Amino acid sequence: MPTAFALEHPSVAATRAVGDSAAAPRPGGGKLAVALVDGASAIVGCAAASPLHLFTPRARGPAAWAIAATLGGGLVAGDALDLEIDVGEGATALVGTQAHAKVFRSPGPWASQTLSARVAPGATLALLPEPASLFAGARYRQAQRFALAPGASLLLVDALTHGRAARGEAWALEAYVSRNELEIGGRVVLADAVRLVAGEGPPVAARLAGMALLATAVLAGPAVARAAAELRDELARAPAGWTDGVLAAASPIAGGVLLRLASTTVEAGLRFLRRRLAFAAELLGGDPLARRP
Repeated sequence: MPTAFALEHPSVAATRAVGDSAAAPRPGGGKLAVALVDGASAIVGCAAASPLHLFTPRARGPAAWAIAATLGGGLVAGDALDLEIDVGEGATALVGTQAHAKVFRSPGPWASQTLSARVAPGATLALLPEPASLFAGARYRQAQRFALAPGASLLLVDALTHGRAARGEAWALEAYVSRNELEIGGRVVLADAVRLVAGEGPPVAARLAGMALLATAVLAGPAVARAAAELRDELARAPAGWTDGVLAAASPIAGGVLLRLASTTVEAGLRFLRRRLAFAAELLGGDPLARRP
């Protein structure tokens, strides 16, 4: 039986950014709304149905924080998560995850996740989940779409690890298909996809031999403009090739930068990301990456 959790700030019932956030969504569905209330960012609507759960460790502050988790700590065949996020004008929201997103073997239906986010003028969304980890035979697809109004900002990290390498399952997944789409002011400025499917070309494990982490980061909008420029300039000056187990490249996009990296260990890749995203601690009222190496 699906379970639902709903939360609403009593003083802002009339300003919810989603239609009826307190209504229980379908299984795996979730809605999160953040608005600026009395000078602080506050969660004004939050609902989720199992296997998706949303926790709100910081429901109000410089940034409102929400943590997504799943029943059993991972996704099994047929699980389908669908999260809608609305960040109101001038507000700041962080959405993270409780732990690495495990995807278990899926001999039948795929496990999947869709996310759609709307970010209003002057608002900021930071989506900083832990990396996904696909077990041997897992099939997983995700699609994430971000619609930013002019003057809105986005900080996104999307990462994938090699899985349970200690058990001989490095890149033993059956299929991983991911797409991130960014729209600013009604115009699509980024459509970025990763497709790793067994049987399509050389074996996935052979193509990614020696790599433990693949990651993409997107910094767009005025709230992260300085950090985006510094990151782009740093990598433009850096020598080509691997450095300290990390291969990274940055490309300009409208309003920001796209970062891609691969690393020989998960720790090296996450350490690289944490150092380059350290600026987010001030923006978010705390360091959401503090647990990482």
